[in-house]
Amino acid sequence: MARRSIPLLRQLCTLPSFNLTPTRSVTYMPRPGDGAPRAVTLIPGDGIGPLVTGAVEQVMEAMHAPLYFERYEVHGDMERVPEKVIQSIKKNKVCLKGGLATPMGGGVSSLNVQLRRELDLYASLVNCFNLPGLPTRHQDVDIVVIRENTEGEYSGLEHEVVPGVVESLKLITKFCSERIAKYAFEYAYLNNRKKVTAVHKANIMKLADGLFLESCREVSTKYPGIKYNEIIVDNCCMQLVSKPEQFDVMVTPNLYGNLVANTAAGIAGGTGFMPGGNVGADHAVFEQGASAGNVGNENLVEQKKANPVALLLSSAMMLRHLQFPSFADRLETAVERVISDGKYRTKDLGGTSTTQEVVDAVIAALD
Repeated sequence: MARRSIPLLRQLCTLPSFNLTPTRSVTYMPRPGDGAPRAVTLIPGDGIGPLVTGAVEQVMEAMHAPLYFERYEVHGDMERVPEKVIQSIKKNKVCLKGGLATPMGGGVSSLNVQLRRELDLYASLVNCFNLPGLPTRHQDVDIVVIRENTEGEYSGLEHEVVPGVVESLKLITKFCSERIAKYAFEYAYLNNRKKVTAVHKANIMKLADGLFLESCREVSTKYPGIKYNEIIVDNCCMQLVSKPEQFDVMVTPNLYGNLVANTAAGIAGGTGFMPGGNVGADHAVFEQGASAGNVGNENLVEQKKANPVALLLSSAMMLRHLQFPSFADRLETAVERVISDGKYRTKDLGGTSTTQEVVDAVIAALD
């Protein structure tokens, strides 16, 4: 199954970013006798966040997973992520979070972007794949979007030159481009993927996206067993909605990755099903893979009908990252059974089930 190929995050992120010669890490083994539970920082977030993170807490308790949560209240209208939350993540190395709403305009910066910068979570990974029993227009979709997470248009370098004229800078560096390219190719190698596609707009942004492409090409030569190709971002979007099965691993600059990941998620069944994580050399934050709909709306919150599947699968990624693969397998199998059965479906799939009904079904399927 596609989720069985969730990356060996710890291996990839501990590879020296300055050394582009591929190193072959040994696949992790279970740790017999290491029964100490792991602390995980939990940020419920805004909107449907408390509903879906609460779902994960219930399932983890039912599984007797060897972890416990340190809960912190963070909301998107805060000026900054509280320092105690940053210190908790730095101590625990791992965080699970719901969506944080980002106010439109007004000079309030995104707390999501703040977290990525503060912890140097340079790689965003979203796995978009068909789930058995989930009706979609396209079959055989299994796409991994790996997005550079720290620069590009998200650098926040904007200013008003004169009244009515705003300048926004796009920052691309060779260091970050090589780092994300190496992550993508090493991911493909470790997970038996066959192809890496670089998404760009170098025909227009010849220097910025040209540097990104140059870095990808250089790294690709270190991996002769993996096919490498390139695609302009507008053509990429057209190809995604017409023939998504042609894509395997996609590596992108920051903004393009957000667009491509949400498009791929919609094609594969919806953003409520796709897991994801943001990872760096020392820390990892797991959340719903595609950002669209991760906060939801007031009706979903009031009716308590948010889809918890994406965050449940993201928590399975987290369990693998913590080197608890048997718990991850058990959780993913239970989620798959519930989806395949089709009895409990939330509003985004035309159903009427509540979040709690889906959670109860997943817990029942654990046995």
